Amino acid sequence: MHFTISQIAEALGTEAAGDIDLVITRAAEPADAGPDDLALAMSPKYAEALGHGKARAALVWPGADWKAMGLAAAIFAPRPRLAMAGVTAMLDPGQGVAPGIHPSAVVDPSAEIGADVRIGPLSVIGARARIGAGSVIGPHCVVGMDAVLGQKAWLREMVSIGARVTIGDRFIAQPGARIGGDGFSFVTPEVSGAENARKTLGDQGEAKAQAWVRIHSLGSVEIGDDVEVGANCTVDNGTIRNTRIGDGSKLDNLVHVGHNTRVGRDCLLCGQTGVSGSVEIGNNVVLGGQTGVVDNIFIGDGVISGGGTKILSNVPAGRVIMGYPGVKMDLHTEIYKAQRRLPRMMRDIDDLKKAVFKPGSSE
Repeated sequence: MHFTISQIAEALGTEAAGDIDLVITRAAEPADAGPDDLALAMSPKYAEALGHGKARAALVWPGADWKAMGLAAAIFAPRPRLAMAGVTAMLDPGQGVAPGIHPSAVVDPSAEIGADVRIGPLSVIGARARIGAGSVIGPHCVVGMDAVLGQKAWLREMVSIGARVTIGDRFIAQPGARIGGDGFSFVTPEVSGAENARKTLGDQGEAKAQAWVRIHSLGSVEIGDDVEVGANCTVDNGTIRNTRIGDGSKLDNLVHVGHNTRVGRDCLLCGQTGVSGSVEIGNNVVLGGQTGVVDNIFIGDGVISGGGTKILSNVPAGRVIMGYPGVKMDLHTEIYKAQRRLPRMMRDIDDLKKAVFKPGSSE
């Protein structure tokens, strides 16, 4: 891909200076940039690194003295990471799925395929499935019967979309994502040991053999517009009602969303987060990496959990939490500091005991 400095600046909605007709072929870090690269030097700490590369143009911070850096052209980025989003979108070469439907793909005659859809090798499109215009279905993907994909969906390799799943526009699924597997729902004929343990918080005594009976998932999954799911991410079908992911939400690699759970708009669920069944998550929630969420609770709008948090109870809107169990972040910090002092405190207590209770004392 080739773009001039002026074209990139116009697409980003920002200003450029110098030789704006200079042609750029790729983005690069400052020290690695060649003469046809756009160096990403978006703060002063990257200025020195420019001298180690051969960049003629760079994305720089507002007010940067680009001429002193030896550049022929510069694009100014008031919000650097937002500018990076625009640049990377322009320069992304894609995954090379050829136009049209690959001869090895299996497309049911009743499926509805929109205009300009690309379907890669060995993919399977089920009965009555609908795929919106401009979508790209990579190799080895499965779109189940009666599933709906909106416009400009992008499925990377080996993505599977289960039967009756409904997905909005501009959906992105990274390799190996699984949408619409059955929920993890089982029951025993008699009250199980797990149920008793949860009720009593005690040992169950003599263990009894128990058989697990499967509860089928009659619900499916509903996903809004502009949602992205990471590699090997899984979203389970609902048991009766549908599992839902709201508009604009992003799920990182290895995130699991359990059956019946509802995730609001513009949420971030970071890597290895696991959400149990029947959880209600509000809008603009951020769950840091390896957050675990117990079933049948709610998490209010704007909640942020630090990495490794285990959420065991309802969380009110706007709260920032951390720890196991998850508590307010400032309280967790106090607890952590106190924990680190415990060995010293125990030594102090031992010294006090020796001073107070002298050898041979009956007290």
